[in-house]
Amino acid sequence: MADSKPRYGSDLIVDLLKVLGIEYVALNPGSSFRGIHDSLVNYNGNRNPEIILCCHEEIAVSVAHGYAKAAGKPMAAIVHNVVGLQHASMAIYNAWCDRTPILVMGGTGPMDSSKRRPWIDWIHTALVQGNLVRDFVKWDDQPGGLGAIPNTMLRGYRIAMTEPKGPVYLCFDVEHQEAPLENEIPIPDPLRYRPPAPRRETQLSQHSPAQLDRQRKGVDRQRGRYPGIGYYGSLRRSGALRS
Repeated sequence: MADSKPRYGSDLIVDLLKVLGIEYVALNPGSSFRGIHDSLVNYNGNRNPEIILCCHEEIAVSVAHGYAKAAGKPMAAIVHNVVGLQHASMAIYNAWCDRTPILVMGGTGPMDSSKRRPWIDWIHTALVQGNLVRDFVKWDDQPGGLGAIPNTMLRGYRIAMTEPKGPVYLCFDVEHQEAPLENEIPIPDPLRYRPPAPRRETQLSQHSPAQLDRQRKGVDRQRGRYPGIGYYGSLRRSGALRS
């Protein structure tokens, strides 16, 4: 039976997924996000969001990609520390090229090396893990404490859903996932983090041809006054364009 009150950092993460309207989470189980996995099942009852079990991280992100294209809204995909993020990198890149919003989540750590188990936690930790995909996600973040988790989740959703849309990567220290919530952490109003409305087509279409012609002539006059400025000035200086 699902708990009614969040007790751990991972419960808070799941509550934020619910607040954002995330209905599904695709994942290939991994120990670096065991806290989130546990909360999805034992705290949340595996309903809204529901786990979609996958056999590979690239498949998990690809499922989220297809869902976003079909449903018009994002879902989450959780990948295991460094190696899972490497497996998922091609699918994340595909979503980036396709301008598709995905909340790619992962785990790492403990970042506090004194709390790591021998060997296994050391090879499952990186600083900073998001560097691996930073060139082809819109944003990545790794909150430094429990109180920073709401901002990371809500801001990540906003950025992913802002045009041009795309994937974001949110990484959570395993220690924060399993840390008890000593005090209630308020969840901000998600309406404050709504993505801005898409910009309309360029306002040039609202100008008459005569207005556009006057603007063009103004630019031409400026080029004539300062012939060394701009692309054409560079061509003249190089001799490629004769006055």
